Amino acid sequence: MAPTEKPKKFAGIDFKRWQQMMFFYLTTLCLQRLTSEDAPEVPEETSYKDHFMIVEAWKHSDFLCGNYIFSDLQDDLYNVYNGTKTSKEL
Repeated sequence: MAPTEKPKKFAGIDFKRWQQMMFFYLTTLCLQRLTSEDAPEVPEETSYKDHFMIVEAWKHSDFLCGNYIFSDLQDDLYNVYNGTKTSKEL
């Protein structure tokens, strides 16, 4: 597997292998941390502009991470997990 090559779609067989391959793939994209972190808590004294930028940056990265994972699930599994809110929950 090339460093940025996507893993094969997960069909419900050999989850641990697929999970490790997905972990590596997300790491090469600098998105792996989103599978274990919650949304950042921004201090109250942060300006509105900075608060907005921090939250939106996290939402964007979480959106990308979640959709990279969704794109590697077969259709029946995608339908099961489509309602998850964050990459960590997924």
